[in-house]
Amino acid sequence: MEIDNESDDILRPMRCELNYLANPDGSVILSQGETVVVASIYGPADVRPQKVLSDRSYLEAIYRPNSGQSMVRDRERESFLKCTCESVVRTVTYPRTGVSVIVQEIQDFGGLLACAINAVCLALLNSGIEMNCVICAVSAMVSEDDEIIIDPDHIKLKTSKGRMTFSFENCENKIVNSYTEGTFTESQYHEALLRCKLLSGQIFKMFRNTVARYNKC
Repeated sequence: MEIDNESDDILRPMRCELNYLANPDGSVILSQGETVVVASIYGPADVRPQKVLSDRSYLEAIYRPNSGQSMVRDRERESFLKCTCESVVRTVTYPRTGVSVIVQEIQDFGGLLACAINAVCLALLNSGIEMNCVICAVSAMVSEDDEIIIDPDHIKLKTSKGRMTFSFENCENKIVNSYTEGTFTESQYHEALLRCKLLSGQIFKMFRNTVARYNKC
């Protein structure tokens, strides 16, 4: 399936601030529309003996909801973020150390997982940790009328029967992984994938502009 490069899809406004927290090695607060998360990176640093890996760094991801205890869905997000980070961070550069990735949900108005992934990538760039590539994420949904909507907000998501979040890398613009919920057809999945891929360039451009703004050299 091919999608015209002149797409009418748009992303909600994205705003961020690097070095948002004082103690982490890298941190960012990122908003996509009204969805807001804070991501922080600690490490590479010493870890407990039982977590030491001789050939690479031990990487852990922690996801904290905006209130209350972590639920099953939060653990799923945590696991997905860990897998995503392991594909991005060059862990072999830092053997016998640990890297902690912490995501704090502030408010969720749609596209929370995509926002979290984008925040983590910016925090990693801010930390200076060596990376295999830069990644970004875009969300999509399939409505009850079988309409595909890119980067939907919480109002549009009320009518969704299927949801997707895609991660892309910046080198060859290939998909890194995807997270799906609900029901949709194979053709709807691939159409959403291609339409999200077209928009990933806008996010990578925002990443470059943000890093350039905070690093003058």
